[in-house]
Amino acid sequence: MYEKSITVSFLNRYIKKSLDSDYILNNLSVKGEISNFKLHNSGHIYFSLKDDGSKINCVMFKSSAYTLKFNPKNGDKVVVQGRVSVYEKDGSYQLYCNTMKKDGIGDLYLAFEELKEKLTKEGLFDLEHKKDIPRYPQNIGIITSPTGAAIRDIINVSTRRNNKLNLLIYPSLVQGDKAHTTLVEGIEYFNKKKNVDVIILARGGGSIEELWAFNNESLAYAIYGSKIPVVTGVGHETDFTIVDFVSDRRAPTPSAAAEIVTPALSDILNNIKDKSDLLRSNMDRIFLEKSVALKSLEKELKLYSPEKYIVHQYEIVDSLKEKLLQKMQFKISMEKEILARYNSLLCAHNPLNILNKGYSIIESEEQKFIGSKEEIKKYEKISIRFKDGKVKANIKILEE
Repeated sequence: MYEKSITVSFLNRYIKKSLDSDYILNNLSVKGEISNFKLHNSGHIYFSLKDDGSKINCVMFKSSAYTLKFNPKNGDKVVVQGRVSVYEKDGSYQLYCNTMKKDGIGDLYLAFEELKEKLTKEGLFDLEHKKDIPRYPQNIGIITSPTGAAIRDIINVSTRRNNKLNLLIYPSLVQGDKAHTTLVEGIEYFNKKKNVDVIILARGGGSIEELWAFNNESLAYAIYGSKIPVVTGVGHETDFTIVDFVSDRRAPTPSAAAEIVTPALSDILNNIKDKSDLLRSNMDRIFLEKSVALKSLEKELKLYSPEKYIVHQYEIVDSLKEKLLQKMQFKISMEKEILARYNSLLCAHNPLNILNKGYSIIESEEQKFIGSKEEIKKYEKISIRFKDGKVKANIKILEE
């Protein structure tokens, strides 16, 4: 019997067309565990999906890989959506993936992103609402499970760094449907009591289901409304929850949260010593500067002291007094000379001098000079001045 032969390329092309035309194989979701994961330099992702009985090669091109909301790795259980086709070159079939999500938590991731977007729009994550973490707290409030590893790590780190602080623990559920309620109650308790300086909200690592209580909307509002700064240390470094975005400071682990909140006692003591040395140095410098300034002011005070000023003024007064006396004596001397000249001139023209020659002066009782016989007729009494004195006389006209 004659059989027609075909080429390998034709066979692979035929199989590819057959697979590409199958409705189910062109739109299916497959779940399995990732293995042989490789991120190519081009941005494409190559991996295998396996279960207990089989595996299939998969590829996710760069355009689809860009939309992933997590970093896949070997061992992750995922659900991929895509199509099955043949790679003609080597005749192998593989699953071309368009989307990928972790198995069983796709709905949780969707809820997480929706809540995150809502709270972002409401401004709960804005930096201006972040409160400063106190540098030197005295009392630290811790909200976590009292039996978990997180509380042990926080206590160990805090007491190692600074055994002088007070740790107040509010026991809370950190997993399950009612966990967020007790977490909110813890925040409200510390805000009502006002007995701590900062709050640590902590939990150890776990799956997204186990950490889901920290993605609660009411818990986010409680942290946002807290008057006391809140530091979160939930899960591991790669775990992010809603409380991490709304808190005042996010730590990658509970231990790191304790590191952030607890100041090292040795650092405090060293800082105090440095500040003390600086203070002492500044005081010595200031005392020296003030001492030099005081001595300068003392010299200046002595130079311009009131006593010295008064003594100097006495000297000025004495000098002025001496000058005044000299000027007075000079003035008196000059006036004496002038007076002597006027006296000589007056004496030379003094009418009384004529009395020395035997003449006399006749005056009325009112000391009015009488110089004619007509005038003397007016008076009954007169005064006659001689060179050696005056005499009074009665007037009697005997003959003209």
